[in-house]
Amino acid sequence: MGKREIDREYVETVVKVRYAETDQMGVVHHANYLVWFEVGRVAWCRDKGFSYADMEAEEGHYLMVAEAGCRYKSPARFEDEIIVRTAVAKATDRVIRYRYEIRSKAGGRLLATGETAHVVTDRSCRPSRLPERYRKYFFSETPAGADRG
Repeated sequence: MGKREIDREYVETVVKVRYAETDQMGVVHHANYLVWFEVGRVAWCRDKGFSYADMEAEEGHYLMVAEAGCRYKSPARFEDEIIVRTAVAKATDRVIRYRYEIRSKAGGRLLATGETAHVVTDRSCRPSRLPERYRKYFFSETPAGADRG
């Protein structure tokens, strides 16, 4: 399967930490970072020029989470503004890997880093290939005759 290093440009999304995302001490619960990764992925798609919801509805293809990891560096707290930075790390026609940085908006302190891997599936949740019309968003170049699969 041909892998390519692709677009490392990060898309940034600002999120304000809500009270419901924190524990009694006002510190963000660790599971919320994964939710913010999703916010970043959707923003990345929109920034690149397509809607993830449209890919699901029109093409019947999904990017199913197969792996998720997060490394916590410093806590976020209630009412902090954070920046979710999202980029595609690697992609094939069947697997997309995103990478993330979460930073405080005030000062840019690194709060967490992470990566998710997504398997392209059809409506029946069977592995599939990324629809042709979406490949340009995930691949910076496609050499003629390259095996993408």
